[in-house]
Amino acid sequence: MALQLDARPPATPAPRTPRPSWARLSRIDAKYSPYLYIAPFFLVFAVFGAWPLAYTLWVSLHDWDLLGSNRTFVGADNYTRLLADADFWHSVVNTLGIFVISTVPQLLAALWLANLLNRQLRLRTGWRMAVLVPNVTSTAAVAIVFGVLFGREFGMINWLLDLVGVDAIGWKSNRFASWVAISTMVDWRWTGYNALIFLAAMQAIPRDLYEAAAIDGANRARQFWSVTVPLLKPTIIFCVIISTIGGLQLFTEPRLFHSGTNAIRGGPMRESQTLTMYMFENAFAPYYNFGYGSAVAWLLFALIAIVAAINVLIIRRLGAGARPDTGGRKGGSR
Repeated sequence: MALQLDARPPATPAPRTPRPSWARLSRIDAKYSPYLYIAPFFLVFAVFGAWPLAYTLWVSLHDWDLLGSNRTFVGADNYTRLLADADFWHSVVNTLGIFVISTVPQLLAALWLANLLNRQLRLRTGWRMAVLVPNVTSTAAVAIVFGVLFGREFGMINWLLDLVGVDAIGWKSNRFASWVAISTMVDWRWTGYNALIFLAAMQAIPRDLYEAAAIDGANRARQFWSVTVPLLKPTIIFCVIISTIGGLQLFTEPRLFHSGTNAIRGGPMRESQTLTMYMFENAFAPYYNFGYGSAVAWLLFALIAIVAAINVLIIRRLGAGARPDTGGRKGGSR
């Protein structure tokens, strides 16, 4: 019996779905994963930042009674009234005055303090931690202590001034004096914070530059102004912007410095009422005009943007063309 061979071709297996290779998955991960990592920030910002900002702009275009049902659209009337409001401009001057008196000495003192902490000191870590203590202290406690220190009748500051023959100063009733007292409180709290930021930037400056400057005969002061400060320019700009935002939004310190029914007014004659205090006074107690207060908030936002831009332009112009100077030495040899 003869065997018959099957002439039919063998059946081909069903095609398999190709699985993506690890290289392809790696490319997809590198392309899209960064967006997933930063997405939570933008989601939180959209909910708690962008949406309230847009809603505040919408509210500022209304005559909005916070306690009642009045929601009348008035367009730019709130801004027109605000620009003609003497109390608004009074608070603008107070805000800018306190900002200048507090921010400029604060950043200069922070630079000096960071330069000291950058040296070889005993218990260096302890000193670096100590400068941050004022920043973690309760603002209410700081305001109470400074309110007592700057008291007119029994304050220690007036007592010290009396020892040198200076008459007592009404720190809470005199406009400029209240600026100085509040600025002192702000500087005490935030100088150490900025000093640690400057210190972190100083730690990244190569030591070779200081050694080269020392070989060329530059003393520590010359090294600071010719090497340290030019290389700290980006950090200085950052601190200026942060200090501008915080200084123009000042609320807690002047609010707690004054007590009683005139606290939100910054004194009986609005001696130290800032823009945020004026915004609170109109948007909440005692007027509850939410639309007018929202207009104050938006003009404050514009003021912060303008002042921050001016500060950055000034710093960049002052530092234009600045390069680390090692006392005339170029390269690594004479």
